[in-house]
Amino acid sequence: MKSLKATGHQLAEPAFQLTVLRQEVVDTLHLPFFHEKLREASLFPLAPVAPAVLQVNVGKMCNQVCKHCHVDAGPDRKEIMTRATMQLCLDALAQADIPTVDLTGGAPEMNPDFRWFVEQLHALGRHIIVRCNLTIIVANKKYHDLPEFFKAHGVEMVSSLPFYTAAKTDSQRGDGVFDDSIRALKMLNAVGYGQEGTGLVLNLVYNPAGAFLPGSQKGLQEQFKRMLFKDHGIVFNSLFAITNIPVSRYLDYLIESGNYAGYMEKLVNAFNPVAAAGVMCRNTISVSWDGYLYDCDFNQMLDLKVASPVRHLRDFDAATLAERAVVVNQHCYGCTAGSGSSCGGTTA
Repeated sequence: MKSLKATGHQLAEPAFQLTVLRQEVVDTLHLPFFHEKLREASLFPLAPVAPAVLQVNVGKMCNQVCKHCHVDAGPDRKEIMTRATMQLCLDALAQADIPTVDLTGGAPEMNPDFRWFVEQLHALGRHIIVRCNLTIIVANKKYHDLPEFFKAHGVEMVSSLPFYTAAKTDSQRGDGVFDDSIRALKMLNAVGYGQEGTGLVLNLVYNPAGAFLPGSQKGLQEQFKRMLFKDHGIVFNSLFAITNIPVSRYLDYLIESGNYAGYMEKLVNAFNPVAAAGVMCRNTISVSWDGYLYDCDFNQMLDLKVASPVRHLRDFDAATLAERAVVVNQHCYGCTAGSGSSCGGTTA
């Protein structure tokens, strides 16, 4: 399976995705603009709060090609953050009181300067999160020591596992992914991750395999903990239930499967003002592989840069960024439906 970009698909273009979202939702389904929903809830314009997270996409290269990937990541994606751009991240952090750095991709570990970057962030005293697809740990011998490396730098692991059975996981992420993920989780457990009293945090991420909203995060966490320990002896800290956002490959899936209209209606009808008030874009600054700034990872994939004179790391200024309003569009319904969704799970 190739990325949408490699096949020349129209949905590889952010502008076309935004056109589809607007035309289908507003013009065809006659659903309200997202900003209108925010205005009804007295939340528009959506104002940021003090940034707590710098989320850095270090590249779109990945060892997997997952069906629902909003990044359209894969082995054929060559966009990779350079060490020079990583240094701009470090320079920005040195002048800002942002306590957490969240590294994502693609598979962030495939960036050739990934370990250097983690070492530098650790030296700065920042809390580091790595969003790991798990299979990268067992994909090649050069990654087998990653659990020890993560432990040495106090990295918090956030790892994707669509379900606790092979059939559902492999249907979304590819044949053999579940077995490789279990091997990787056992390696992380072996060095202390997820184990009580170690302080080494291992969180899992669940996202639905179809055109529906996730169930109760608490209930899913209980199921995952029970079944993964029963069947594999695996332990972890928390489970984050994340709603699939209609962007890139998931948008393509919705359209091709005939579920797009129904899914968008579900999101709009489930709009929750409390969830909207807690969205991650309010306390997060997202950085693309080439150093541009966004309000969140989803805006990044749609090329919706921050509404600020400061749009690139080279011009980073926290005070100026604090004066912006968060950029919103129709895909934002995904983060505000039901209990809400963020990179840290529910928001309400």
